[in-house]
Amino acid sequence: MKFIRKSLLSTTLTLGLASGLVSLVMPALHSPVIAAEKAPAVQGEFDNLCVMGLADGKRIKTDCSVSTVFDGKTYCFRTDDAKVAFNKEPKRNLERAKDHFSAGEVTQTGDDMGKYSVDDVKTWIDKLIQDESKKNNGIYYVHDSLTGEKLPLKYKNIDFMRTLHGYGFFPEVIFTAKDDPNKKYLIDFWVKPKNGALNLFDVRIYKSPRKDGANWTMVKRQPKPWWWIPASEHPGESEQKRSWEVMSAIEEHIVSAKQANAGLYKLTDDKTGKEVELEFIGVHQPVRKLKEGGQFFACTDFRKKGSKDEIYDIDFWLDEKTGKVEVKSVRVHKVPEMREGDIIQVPRYNHDPKKTDLVP
Repeated sequence: MKFIRKSLLSTTLTLGLASGLVSLVMPALHSPVIAAEKAPAVQGEFDNLCVMGLADGKRIKTDCSVSTVFDGKTYCFRTDDAKVAFNKEPKRNLERAKDHFSAGEVTQTGDDMGKYSVDDVKTWIDKLIQDESKKNNGIYYVHDSLTGEKLPLKYKNIDFMRTLHGYGFFPEVIFTAKDDPNKKYLIDFWVKPKNGALNLFDVRIYKSPRKDGANWTMVKRQPKPWWWIPASEHPGESEQKRSWEVMSAIEEHIVSAKQANAGLYKLTDDKTGKEVELEFIGVHQPVRKLKEGGQFFACTDFRKKGSKDEIYDIDFWLDEKTGKVEVKSVRVHKVPEMREGDIIQVPRYNHDPKKTDLVP
């Protein structure tokens, strides 16, 4: 992974995008923002892109007012002529659409990333942090997913920037504890271009302070964020999905759900039928794939809202039948229960390793 170190530009910057010069819009902190679009009347596959356009290698957004149902799924079209063309060879056109959609999603993000330099992103995140700190008398609050605490921190500087082509920018920022400048934190910010602007998707503690004799040292947190797994800045295309791609799909799903629920992930327990409000901690490795059926799955840790010790193990199941790895189902794997004075995780079911392969 390529590391880039540059000094910060001034905190005021106007970026030139493809459509002309526009000012960057600051999203609200702690609530990663994706610009909202008017919801179409019908929700179709491929994010409501024209399926025939995808078959021809083009990404054409539709309102899905023209659609068809094939094999129980709804597909959208830009025009009636496109619908007629699709129905002449639906299976062939659908396979072509899947191939282009899978490649195009990452390609589009990669193209959008090209509109911003590393210094642009540094300036953007610097301003965002400083603006939020000013609201709290110089304090920037970060949620600690491991403890559930709200940490009062002081912003020091941006250490360096990681980029992963097609997936986003990952500025690493140094903060110190409010009461002790020697206690340092290394915080990862996940920034992606979306709808013509930079957006904050997530904030994670990568390293936290630990006492080492008379001094403080920074140690890595586990589980580590998925963006630390790829070995290069431009990982390229691969016929087989890799573990970090599956993990990124899980975390995008979780981030989107949190945005709609005030930072919480709401899940209906499939055994009790009750809704549980959870705080996301992290995705485990390894990622696995069923030998029969080809579904991917990974375990994740969530904390029950309002609790420090009640940790749920939640399994996310994904497939790539549309050409893109997507979360299709969520199951409670282990639940926290009090046993002899201690809270332990009790499994609802177990995985058979003979029926799965590890995803590298």
